[in-house]
Amino acid sequence: MQLSQRSDPATSAHDRVYRGLRGRIMHGETAPGQALTLRGIGRDYDVSMTPAREAVNRLVAEGALMMSPSGRVSTPDLSNERIEELAVLRSLLEVELASRALPRAHMALIDRLQAINNSVTEKIEQQDAVGYIRTNLEFHRTLYLRAQAPAMLAMTETVWLQLGPTMRALYGRLRRKEPPQFHRLIIAALKAGDEPGLRLAVRSDVTQGLKMLVV
Repeated sequence: MQLSQRSDPATSAHDRVYRGLRGRIMHGETAPGQALTLRGIGRDYDVSMTPAREAVNRLVAEGALMMSPSGRVSTPDLSNERIEELAVLRSLLEVELASRALPRAHMALIDRLQAINNSVTEKIEQQDAVGYIRTNLEFHRTLYLRAQAPAMLAMTETVWLQLGPTMRALYGRLRRKEPPQFHRLIIAALKAGDEPGLRLAVRSDVTQGLKMLVV
């Protein structure tokens, strides 16, 4: 008996909503503490309540959304303690990923990182906070993929997901106009094969901004 190769429409709808919401949250398109409704999500993605609910439940499990006892769904509004905890996780995970990527950091990768960093600079000049977060994460993900450590990268992306709305609030407040200096140091360390320099640059890059959030 031949198995059908067709995908389940309900599963496809759930995945589409999940990926769409996940991207919006990770890239800071939603504000901290912003309420979401299943009806609104269903309208945005043209789906019924069931795939919307399944996507929300999945994102709640990942810490990207919060659900109150009454069923109210919102993006996280992180405490200082939570921000510090996630900053420590970023430092531990991303420094290790960068270190593992270094032996596989050939010139094609370095050129790609430089091109992405040019896009980061353009988004900053345009004061495009969401575009900045998206290209900044693309810079890091492109490097970390070379580590060939999928479990560690998945954990890192979960941290990014929880921080997305908070990072948007930070960059919206700072209205920065200078490109991140540590990206240049990361690229320089990759070119030189300098592991201590790379670890320091990544650690500084992923923690500097978050420190500004803790008041």
